[in-house]
Order: sequence, then C-alpha cells, then structure tokens
Amino acid sequence: MVTLLGLHYWAGSGQEYEGLGALLPAHLRLLAPDLPGFGAEPVPAGFDFSVAHYADWLARFVAVHGLTDYALLGHSMSGKMALALAARRPAGLRHLLLLSPSPPTPEPMSDADRAAALAAFGQVAEAEKTFRTITQRPVDAALHQSIIADNLRCARPAWDAWLQQGSREDISAQMAALQVSCSVMVGARDRAITPATQRAQTLPWLPPGTALRVEPGVGHLLPIEAPKAVAAFVRKNIG
Repeated sequence: MVTLLGLHYWAGSGQEYEGLGALLPAHLRLLAPDLPGFGAEPVPAGFDFSVAHYADWLARFVAVHGLTDYALLGHSMSGKMALALAARRPAGLRHLLLLSPSPPTPEPMSDADRAAALAAFGQVAEAEKTFRTITQRPVDAALHQSIIADNLRCARPAWDAWLQQGSREDISAQMAALQVSCSVMVGARDRAITPATQRAQTLPWLPPGTALRVEPGVGHLLPIEAPKAVAAFVRKNIG
C-alpha cells in the first residue's frame, strides 16, 4: 500500500486533510500529522524550528511508521520542509506533491505584513481576518471553526519562528540534489503565495518538466476549498 504523507500549512494542523481521505482510492493510505508547535504536536527538546529540523522530524516520522513506499504532500509552509526532505533522496519516496508551497527561496512577504502577522498571534479577530484572506470559496461552518481553532492553538515559538526565520530560509542550493518527480498545484485566486510566485520562485528549482496545475476560483487552502480537485491531482500523479 502506498502512503500519502499530508503536511499542513502554517497555523494549521493535519485536520486540513480530513475531507481528502475519503476521496482517495483504497490503495492509498493517508497520514496527516501535526507538525511540532502546531495542532496537538509538542515541540521536541532542542528543536530550533528551522526547515532542517522540520525535515529531520519528518524523516523520523517516516522511519517510526515504517514507510517504504510513500509520497509527500506539502502545503504552503510544509512545502518548503517537504522539499528539504526530498532533496536528501530518502528511500521509498516516489513523488513530491506541492500545494501552494513556500518556495525554496525566501517567501515574498513585506516587512509590514510580517509585523502584522507576528502581532496577530492568539487574537480571534485576526484569525478570522486571516481566514478571509486565505480562502476564496465558501467553507462549511464546522471547517471554518476548525481553521480558527488551529490558528489559535499554535505554540508562540513555532508561530514566530516561521515568520522570522523559516519563511526567509533559502534552500535553493539543495534543490540540485532533488531527483524525485514533482507536481505543483496552486489556487488561481491564492493571495498568500500567488501563481506568479510559484512560476518565478518554485518551478525553476524543480526537475525539468514539472507540471503546474492552477485551480480556478480557489484560494490558498486547497485541501479544504477544493478537496475533489486535490484528490484528482493526487490520483493523476501517484495513481
């Protein structure tokens, strides 16, 4: 059985993939862990929140769960972490699927937007504002509340570290070692990391011929806004 390892966005959790699991074929098993500092996952001792440490954590997760035939599905923040792990050429990795990924180069973000995001920690009104920014399609009320709850339960060190450190990391030099096949999907109306950013800052670092799927009418939360489209994307690329 092939395992799809679904990795979540910044200020989210593995819950974002709950709607996707039922849409996948029976031979695909979905695992969607919370990453350290997000959801219910505690922060390991000595963890520095760097992209490399997240890649180390993912490598341990793969080993602990005995994954020998799997694909990585990285969304937004975790797209950069998935890229870092894939560049290590881990055994058993058959494909890298990226949903609106943070690019290998520093993620475009103005100083004003970064300061505003840092100041928004733990504030319900700001979490609602972020929700309105990153979604474009209507979202079920229960899912809406889940997204807000995930935002509000982030650990402060993880929240700050991504904004101040992780999003700014440049791992593009590591991409020369990337050999696994890759596919990228982005929402046409994504305002967080735009299709133009993916074309300019992600695709040039991926293997030649990597396809970019632009999903019409969708924002940044692809697995929540368009789970059927994401399921089709998965099936097309890993069966």
